[in-house]
Amino acid sequence: MKRAEITSLPSAVAHVAVVIPCFRVARQILTVIAAVGPEVTRIYVVDDRCPEGSGRRVQAECTDPRVRVLFHETNQGVGGAVISGYQAAMADAADIVVKIDGDGQMDPRLLPRFIAPLLDGRADYTKGNRFYHLESLSGMPTIRLFGNAILSFLSKIASGYWDLMDPSNGYTAIRGEVLRQLPLAKLDRRYFFESDMLFRLGTLRAVVADIAMNARYQDETSSLRIARVLREFPLKYLRSFAKRLFYVYFLRDFNACSVQLLLGSALAAFGFCFGAFEWSRSIASGVTATDGTVMLAALPIILGVQFLLAAASFDTANIPRQPIHPQLRDCGGAPPPPDSGARS
Repeated sequence: MKRAEITSLPSAVAHVAVVIPCFRVARQILTVIAAVGPEVTRIYVVDDRCPEGSGRRVQAECTDPRVRVLFHETNQGVGGAVISGYQAAMADAADIVVKIDGDGQMDPRLLPRFIAPLLDGRADYTKGNRFYHLESLSGMPTIRLFGNAILSFLSKIASGYWDLMDPSNGYTAIRGEVLRQLPLAKLDRRYFFESDMLFRLGTLRAVVADIAMNARYQDETSSLRIARVLREFPLKYLRSFAKRLFYVYFLRDFNACSVQLLLGSALAAFGFCFGAFEWSRSIASGVTATDGTVMLAALPIILGVQFLLAAASFDTANIPRQPIHPQLRDCGGAPPPPDSGARS
């Protein structure tokens, strides 16, 4: 793919930074850096206590003046490495911060595609989507394909971005004004980082756009294990979902969906508890419950489910549509969070 085939950037960009977390990528990192185009003004390579010495190799062999290497004294996970890069980019007043992996799976020549929606005001955050073109799925391992499909559905529920796919995709770009609003200290430091980002962006009502891309699977080994996903991710998604409902429909707003959630939950809970109580009492006494008792249990459940379905319908249509970064830029945004402890 030639660079000319990819959308070029307007000349109005002041400062585009790229964050590259590094762990066991010593063989690929120099090639990745070399492919980053001139639209980028700063590259932050974050060595997350890499046993292969990726950061030291960059320092010794890379002559690109845009590169700055950050080192973690202890391994913090991919999320922790990205956060360190984010904080360095904010300290340097980056307008847009892009994150790509150092293993060569993400083509740096696609950067203009990710940046363009942020520049023209259509989005606050962009992320890759490997599910857009069916032919691109042929190179994805079956276990990854199945796992990403399940994670995508869970992420839709947790984040409220019902129109997005591939939540674990790490090819992302974010406006600096929006990045400054995120509680970076609270973000997940490990493999749930990308999904946690979507949840936090959802509570801010930021506009997120999917960017079609192909992944390049080579000889790299993924550190993410299916057992870890099954053990950790469902509970984290459930916690994010509960927090999002509270933040969006009760703390920062109260609307029709709020009422539907309250009534639906109350009615369904009453019907279920009352029905269970009467059923157990009927079993103990041997006396069949009357039709009225059955209806008194069933009707609240039916009504409650209807209210909850209406709330779900409201939520799927309540996807953020108005980018927030113009307003944040006008009001000066928020101060950057404290330093993460990375050293350069």
